Amino acid sequence: MFSLYTDAATQPQSGLSAGGILIIHDHEQTQLKSRLSATNNHAAEFEIARLGFQRLAEIAGDACATTTVLFYTDSQIVSDSLQKHYAKHYQNLVDALLAAQAPFQLVLTQWVPEKQNQGAHTLANQALHSAEEAK
Repeated sequence: MFSLYTDAATQPQSGLSAGGILIIHDHEQTQLKSRLSATNNHAAEFEIARLGFQRLAEIAGDACATTTVLFYTDSQIVSDSLQKHYAKHYQNLVDALLAAQAPFQLVLTQWVPEKQNQGAHTLANQALHSAEEAK
């Protein structure tokens, strides 16, 4: 079983977005940061979640088909959209995220408050800060 935490951060004035991914398996953490192409926070949340599942699939390899993933997000729209398989303005992003989840046997999505997602939140803010400095 893997636990996957993702979070995005967006600077509205510049439109820069970045995300953090925290993967926990067998008491070991993998921490990843990424600059994102999204220019608003909702799209960034979907993008980093998709990237998180893609990276997790690389780590799990052939074991994906027998792997359960506990997915934690502090994005209400991501959580709700995954439950409904629908988002009015983000359907293409929902579809891409569902496709990234498809290789896994079971994905359990859990919305968590930001304070329970501090690892991914911190990584996202670090990545955004780096992106702003590089600009």
